[in-house]
Amino acid sequence: MANSYECVNFNKYNALTPTIKQYLTILDFRTALVVVISIVVTFFCYELNIVYSVDLTLLSIAIIFPLVFTIRGSFRRREKALEHLSEFRSTVKTVMYFFMINPQLDEENKKHASAILLDINSKVLDHLSSHNNSLKVVDEITNQIYNFVLSHNEQIPRQIRDRIFRFMKDMHESIENLHAIHIHRTPISLKAYCKVFIYIFPLIYAPTIISNLGEFAPEWITYFVVVLTEFILISLYNIQRQLEYPFDNVGMDDINLDNFRIER
Repeated sequence: MANSYECVNFNKYNALTPTIKQYLTILDFRTALVVVISIVVTFFCYELNIVYSVDLTLLSIAIIFPLVFTIRGSFRRREKALEHLSEFRSTVKTVMYFFMINPQLDEENKKHASAILLDINSKVLDHLSSHNNSLKVVDEITNQIYNFVLSHNEQIPRQIRDRIFRFMKDMHESIENLHAIHIHRTPISLKAYCKVFIYIFPLIYAPTIISNLGEFAPEWITYFVVVLTEFILISLYNIQRQLEYPFDNVGMDDINLDNFRIER
């Protein structure tokens, strides 16, 4: 019983470990940089007696609003990607069924058509998980279905042929939509603005916190508030960066592409 209990706990630990690693993915060099900037700026504010009060609604106007806008945009892109992935897999499966139910095709040709469709499914998902912006390989493999239908024109009834091309049109549309999500991002200028303002914000925030807390407040409280605020802001920025590219399986909310393979 003791060994069984230990095995269960060990399995639970293994299940939790990837999640812990995913939480840590929001920590990077930018996190370290803003923490250092916050500490250094707060230190010099105390040393040089720099104290003034600024309305902190500036925080929401200059940083929070652009961050929320870009995070919302990235989330919508992720939801669109899920829709297009579902449509892509369903169209591939449907086209495969049309070949399978055709009594005039022999087993060898049915297997050949299925192999092409499986390759299309695999190549598209591999393309999304890579950083390659070219669709040349995907276009070449998808054209093989067209060539297959033409070369077996007499063995494929017109009605089935028309349905195959109709669903192939949907397949091409979903592939192009996924490729667009793959290569395009949320507005770069807005993200650059957010990042720059997060870096310089301690210059405004630290003196204001010192003024609000008063001269008798312990210094460590000021350090803690400034560092914590900057840590939250840069973490939100990092989450947005991970969320806008949902295919690399890095962030916690990334799409598991293996769920959209025909043979899963």
